[in-house]
Amino acid sequence: MKNNKTYRKGFVFKTYEAPYQSPFDKLFEIFKELITHTSGDFDEAINWLRELDKEYKLTTPEYTIDDFIEDLKKKGYIREEIDPDGQGGMAITAKTERAIRQQALDHIFGKIKRSGRGNHKSKSPGVGDEHTGDYRGYQFGDALDKVSMTESLKNAQINHGVGDFSISEDDLVVEEALHKSQMSTVLMIDISHSMILYGEDRITPAKKVAMALAELITTRYPKDTLDILVFGNDAWQIEIKDLPYLKVGPYHTNTVAGLQLAMDLLRRKRNTNKQIFMITDGKPSCLRLPDGQYYKNSNGLDKHIVNKCYAMAQQARKLHIPITTFMIAQDSYLMQFVRAFTQANQGKAFYTGLKGLGEMIFEDYETNRKKRIKG
Repeated sequence: MKNNKTYRKGFVFKTYEAPYQSPFDKLFEIFKELITHTSGDFDEAINWLRELDKEYKLTTPEYTIDDFIEDLKKKGYIREEIDPDGQGGMAITAKTERAIRQQALDHIFGKIKRSGRGNHKSKSPGVGDEHTGDYRGYQFGDALDKVSMTESLKNAQINHGVGDFSISEDDLVVEEALHKSQMSTVLMIDISHSMILYGEDRITPAKKVAMALAELITTRYPKDTLDILVFGNDAWQIEIKDLPYLKVGPYHTNTVAGLQLAMDLLRRKRNTNKQIFMITDGKPSCLRLPDGQYYKNSNGLDKHIVNKCYAMAQQARKLHIPITTFMIAQDSYLMQFVRAFTQANQGKAFYTGLKGLGEMIFEDYETNRKKRIKG
């Protein structure tokens, strides 16, 4: 006897339930944020976490902050260190630094899956390894492994018939391929005192962006390079692992020194596509003179300093290095300077607050590197 029951497929709607997080995972998410804000100071981060626990009841009698600290030790996120004075304390490990970068990437750029090598398509077809599905006639010099045998045999059958099969050079076709371009990027971060003036923390979002960009490039675009430098009275290069510990100093803003170092770093790169990203509040106020002395002027825009900045922008343009400025201040006279600076370089500028900074940098990075590699 046949079963006459009819089964219907459909959607079941129910109240959203957040994915389960263990007590450790919940606290670890908050801890990573606090470690970033405290520039890697473990004790300060834990003190903040205890205060938050008092206010928001983050823990239970079954799982306390002390239990969380023990788990951090067991899982290899912190280790005990002895300072030069012989005092012991806890410090974060490279495993935590990586976790912080990954969290920054997830928060700013969304969930980006890892993929294989290369991965950036340029707009121009040519000799590459990214298939397009488009074909052209064989030309002298084309590599034989680029010849599409299926399409070429089809052409031979059409042109010469099946009975008396033959194939000639005119039947051969080559599949177009896209260059997988590489990009060398220098990220400049302003760490002058103005980056924490007026009660606004500008440095924490800047270093979060740097950590996210570093994680994006190392995981998704491993052929690309990213160098990071900071500039205050002078400019110096930092390692990716140093980012969580980055702090603002009692510095003026020597934009010229930052640009000089950025261009020196890019001159050493063999990749054709090069670019500079600069995160700043837009006000250069310092130069180092040939005799080693510093020329400083924080009052308005100093003409001597500004003209040096324009000259560096023009020099970068001659070297085919575009500069994209992410200006995190809204003062009209500073915006006027950035516009003139950008015009001298023929680069780009984004006049933004801190909100959306990461998304802007990500989108511009993706756009800039879709360029054909020049021969």
